[in-house]
Amino acid sequence: MNSYSSLDMTEELNNPLKGITINRTLDGLPASDAPESGRRRRGASARKNTASAADTAAMERTSRKRLHSDPYLWGLYLVYLVYSIVELYSASSSEIKGQKVFEPLIQHAIYLILGFVVILVMSNIHYKYYRKTAWAFGVIAVLLMIWSFFGGVVLNGAQRAVRIAGFTIQPPEIAKLALVVLLAKVISKNQMRHGITNTGMFISLAITALFCLLLIKNGLTNTILIGLTALSMLVIGGLQMKKIAILFIVVGVVGGIFGYKKFFGGEEPASGTATEATAAGVNPTAVSAVPITRESARIDRTNLRKDRITNYLEGVHPDDKITDENRQVIFSKIAQAHGGVIGNGPGNSRENARLPLAFSDYIFSIIIEDTGLVGGLALLVFYLCLVGRAGRIAVKCRKAFPALLIMGCAVMIVLQALVHMSIVVGIAPVSGQPLPFISKGGTSVIVMSAAMGMMLSVSKFAVQSGRKQEQHTALREAVADTEETDNPTMMQAPVDMQGRPLTYN
Repeated sequence: MNSYSSLDMTEELNNPLKGITINRTLDGLPASDAPESGRRRRGASARKNTASAADTAAMERTSRKRLHSDPYLWGLYLVYLVYSIVELYSASSSEIKGQKVFEPLIQHAIYLILGFVVILVMSNIHYKYYRKTAWAFGVIAVLLMIWSFFGGVVLNGAQRAVRIAGFTIQPPEIAKLALVVLLAKVISKNQMRHGITNTGMFISLAITALFCLLLIKNGLTNTILIGLTALSMLVIGGLQMKKIAILFIVVGVVGGIFGYKKFFGGEEPASGTATEATAAGVNPTAVSAVPITRESARIDRTNLRKDRITNYLEGVHPDDKITDENRQVIFSKIAQAHGGVIGNGPGNSRENARLPLAFSDYIFSIIIEDTGLVGGLALLVFYLCLVGRAGRIAVKCRKAFPALLIMGCAVMIVLQALVHMSIVVGIAPVSGQPLPFISKGGTSVIVMSAAMGMMLSVSKFAVQSGRKQEQHTALREAVADTEETDNPTMMQAPVDMQGRPLTYN
């Protein structure tokens, strides 16, 4: 009889785990570290979390060195810089004093260098920090706009600037970028599967309305740009078509009432602005920032806007006499006609000395005169490529905030470029809008550079391609903030455990 029989069977029944080796527990810990009590279990979990946080920080530091921002965005930025340096030198003849031929170019180059430094710094900051500081950025922009509204300086006939430490800053330029960051935060936080929640829509509209009210007095074009940028971001964020239609109706009614009261509700004294300085017979190169006085505290440009629209509708003709009112438009068209199809070559502009503000508000005319229709269309394509590239990056983003941030910055830049070009070629009424990255103007260059830095940050930290995407998935998940919602363009249909799509009745 086998000795195993009854005695061994009884022992196995009493100890069913005999002969089984336990290597790991269910929570993944080695068997030797298996907790003996709840307190020790919590201590082990805490040590594990601490080690995980340390590993994540180390991973972020080492992986940051291997991440690269989008080369196509860098390429577009370098193209804008080439246009800026060459064409601003060509357009700045009216600013040359004595023998200082390169002084205007050097002044502009300083701002371009500062802008490049801003891009380098901001492109290496993780985009999540822009979301965390969005409200602070918005508050700073609002305070600057209130300051310029009540106690700023008159810059080129409009009260829309402030002077800080000897530098003249234009809050409308800062407000455009602040609005983009704020709306990206609000919309991403209020995403739902089929659009934006009502709360997100109302908060976005309230922010946009506040910014518009603070700018509309002396910046109608900036107000329109901010409104278009906000509308574009709401559409990109997935705002339902029904809500878009209602929004258009409300804006149309409110805008119509405001326009009627402003333009037909009574006569107000007119005053000049930057682009229209010649309308008052003033040399535009002599116009500077003037502090607000009691006499100039109230600036209303209603008649000026009415004259712009009237002149725009009437147009200019070859046999028109050159007056202070049409000087800028006529010389702009002469410069474009002189450029022809292929242009006269960089630096060979003939109208740069006669065209008012050729180095800023009308620099696109000089670009066409130097490079012709071909050069002008090429620049237009380069700006449109910025939106296209931003869209391609946004689709690859796993979270909504970086996708909205990069698209908002791109739309803001390109919309301003399109408005500038439309004014110069006569599609839109005369107004003063710098051409992004190209026109002379310190605030504009710095703000647009900051926007480009944010775009590069998104391309660097929010999405990578190929093998790098797999290598940095853990890093992106570790640094992703739980407040962010998924990018709607990356959402997948829900599936069951077998991978089959779920259906809802």
